[in-house]
Amino acid sequence: MEELSFFEKVYNVAKLIPHGRVTNYGAIAKYLGAAKSARMVGYAMNASHNKDVPAHRVVNKQGLLTGKHHFDGTNLMQQLLENEGVVVVNNQIQDLDTIYWDPSIELH
Repeated sequence: MEELSFFEKVYNVAKLIPHGRVTNYGAIAKYLGAAKSARMVGYAMNASHNKDVPAHRVVNKQGLLTGKHHFDGTNLMQQLLENEGVVVVNNQIQDLDTIYWDPSIELH
């Protein structure tokens, strides 16, 4: 059986992020045993469009929508989050501690 690529592993984790919750690039990298690969997770998210991956739920560790320029439309990432009840002000997730989803804790 063929081993999944790093990008595919990232997509599999991202698909598990619950509606209305967010995680960050580093948390996914750490969960996959590649703690120093947060940037690679970002590259995977940038390449995930048309793959049914909720990339809008992955933000930077401060809760900033750093990947928003990879979405079609100027505010699509924010609109997708707001449609799930996530409050975004000035490209920043509000109440990050409340809606943060950590795969290392949630996926045991």
